[in-house]
Amino acid sequence: MTRLSPHGEPAAVPPAIAPISKAECRQLVDNLLRVMDSLLSTVEQETELVREGKLAEATALVAEKSELASRYLADTTRLKANATAISEALPQTLAQLQQHHDLFRALLQINLAVLATAHAVSEGIIRSAAGEVARKAAPQTYGASGRPVAAPRYASQPVAVSRTL
Repeated sequence: MTRLSPHGEPAAVPPAIAPISKAECRQLVDNLLRVMDSLLSTVEQETELVREGKLAEATALVAEKSELASRYLADTTRLKANATAISEALPQTLAQLQQHHDLFRALLQINLAVLATAHAVSEGIIRSAAGEVARKAAPQTYGASGRPVAAPRYASQPVAVSRTL
C-alpha cells in the first residue's frame, strides 16, 4: 500500500540508512577525535589568552572555534546515527571515545568559568566607571535637613562602551 501525503500525492519514503563498514567506522571515530583535539587546543589557547588579559587575541579565535564546533556537532550526529555499527565493529573504541569526551567536557567547563569570570570583572569595571561619572556629574546640594541630597536618576549621564576589542 502506498502512503499518501496530505495533498494526495505519493509520500516520499526516506531511504533506509545503509550500514557502514568497519573501515568507515574507524574513519568516523578518528575524524571525531581529530576535531575534538583541534577544538580542545583552540579552547585551551583561548582560556590562556583570556587569563593573561589578551582579549583581542582571544577574540581572533572565535571564527576557528565556531567552525570546529560545527564540525564537532556534525561528527557527533553522524556517530550517533551509526552508534550500533560502531559498537559492533569497534567495541573497544567506544570506551576510548568516552574517556576523551570526559576530558573534553572538563576542559570546556574550565573555559566557561574563565570566560564568565572575565565577563563579570569587565562588567564590574564598567559599572564602577559609570557610577563614578554619575557621581561627579551630579550637583552637590543639601536638602532642608542639611544633609546631601542624592541626585535624581535622570541627572546621570550614560557611559558609552565600545564592544570592539
